[in-house]
Amino acid sequence: MDSQQVTFSSIVKSLGLVFGDIGTSPIYTLAVIFLLTERTEDHFIGILSLIIWTLLLLVTVGYAWLAMSLSKGGEGGTIVLLSILRPLLKSTKKLGVASVLAFVGVSLLIGDGVITPAISILSAVEGLTLVPGLEQTPKAAIVGLALAITVVLFAVQKRGSGAVSVVFGPIMAIWFAVLAFSGCVSIVQTPQVLKALNPWYAIDFMIHNGLVSFFVLSEVILCATGGEALYADMGHMGRKPILAAWGIVLLALVASYMGQTSFLIRNPGAENVLFELINSQAHYLYVPFLVLSLMATVIASQALISGLFSIMYQSMATHIMPLFKVDYTSKELHSQIYINSVNWALFVAVVLVICGFGESHKLAAAYGLAVTGTMTITGVFMVWIFHLQGRNFKAAIAACICFLDFIYLLANFYKFPHGGYWSILISLIPLSVILIYTQGQKAAYQRMRPMGKEQFLRKFTEEKTHGHAIRGTAIFFLRSLDKVSPYIVKTMFSNGIIYEQNIMLCMSRTYEPTGVTWRFAEDPAEGIRVFEVSAGYMEVVDIDHIMSEAGIKPRVIFYGVEDILTSSPLWRIYAIIKKLAPSFVQFYKMPVHAVHGVISRIDM
Repeated sequence: MDSQQVTFSSIVKSLGLVFGDIGTSPIYTLAVIFLLTERTEDHFIGILSLIIWTLLLLVTVGYAWLAMSLSKGGEGGTIVLLSILRPLLKSTKKLGVASVLAFVGVSLLIGDGVITPAISILSAVEGLTLVPGLEQTPKAAIVGLALAITVVLFAVQKRGSGAVSVVFGPIMAIWFAVLAFSGCVSIVQTPQVLKALNPWYAIDFMIHNGLVSFFVLSEVILCATGGEALYADMGHMGRKPILAAWGIVLLALVASYMGQTSFLIRNPGAENVLFELINSQAHYLYVPFLVLSLMATVIASQALISGLFSIMYQSMATHIMPLFKVDYTSKELHSQIYINSVNWALFVAVVLVICGFGESHKLAAAYGLAVTGTMTITGVFMVWIFHLQGRNFKAAIAACICFLDFIYLLANFYKFPHGGYWSILISLIPLSVILIYTQGQKAAYQRMRPMGKEQFLRKFTEEKTHGHAIRGTAIFFLRSLDKVSPYIVKTMFSNGIIYEQNIMLCMSRTYEPTGVTWRFAEDPAEGIRVFEVSAGYMEVVDIDHIMSEAGIKPRVIFYGVEDILTSSPLWRIYAIIKKLAPSFVQFYKMPVHAVHGVISRIDM
């Protein structure tokens, strides 16, 4: 994907898929910042300088340059960083630390995924109060409209975004063009805002405002929310088109923030800054702009929800999350997936957040903690990888960016008692599921007492020689023939079910995003064959099709079902997760008529 050509079409598509979140930040960022600080021209210029250099350092240097130079198969994201780091680590303890960091990073992204749609939709709907005759619109009506848009947004997810995604890019292109044009017109009226390009004004603001300036950083970071999408969505669009599009987006964002600051210098009392700026510039075009802003926020939310589905699929494929039922919404693009349980859990959380906070500026008090947490973890991974790879210059730059991320993270802890705990609480849910599931899988596997390879093959040969083999082919799933699962031992030796051909199907996921390979290993004994399937963690694997290609026609397919007996509250949760999750054969959509589950009791 890295070699993908930069075309007008690929840039426009990137605008719709990648930049919705960061592109809608100008709707609320300045409006929220000036709830905290005094409205003077020096403050306006200083904060504008902070915003510009946050975009340049954290997003452009941190993500566009450093993070996007680290990819596997053109893919990016937290799981990719972990997969790059794994082979470089010699210590099991360090690998454990890296894995936990990745788990936390994934969980924080999910927490961010709840607040982003809520704040984007609410802040756009609040622009209605500037429409003549709607100035006194009650808060309940604003919240009601935001909820109606949220219901529609989540209800259409099952249909897939493929059909409507073709219009996402052009709409976002118009959005960025309007932001840039509006900003430039305002700058002409108050050109002194151009001083903010000098980073000294940001430093001067920090020096002269002490602790208040530190707290202001917790709101300044809102301008960079969505920056991680540059890296996370790299596999969808390719590195070069995203970088080309980011050049355009950065200019549009800087022009918009400068234009809004110019407007604030002329109108220090402005509250809903972007909407008031547009209303003052083109009063008759305000309603079309309001519609455009609503469309942009829906696109931003859509891109984030689709991204969360991808993160969940990566997590399932790499065995850090239990399996969920997955539907594929496009025959051409396997990356377009829909996970019903995740969609509606996310919907409930977004509705609760909208109803609980009610106003975008209150919601901004909760926003940023998860984002800066994710950025900091990405920074730590980058420093670690560059250092171990001997790329010392990049390691040094990454360390500086990571330090800045950490400063922003500390500033955001100010938000914790003001609603920031929400994003942490939301993130704790997937993190708890990940930790309970991964530790439960490890504990269950240790208690299963698998049979060794030599003992199994000896016993199999004896049984097959003295017994009567059933005609046809049976498939058994297992990790490796070195440790044969109890359900296979129970089926063959306790129940005496041995077929003429017994194929041991070893399914494994690689730490590469793409690629599917399969092969027959050397036959360990007459009547037993080993069939190995290896797939990247982003691949949608059609095992039925692979077996057909390999000439395997199973009469029956056996798989293991664990019945967990426990008095431990923790393992009871694990047992519930296992019961609710679809089985391996359901997840991979195996032919129902041939499938048989064999129960193994495990005492935990």
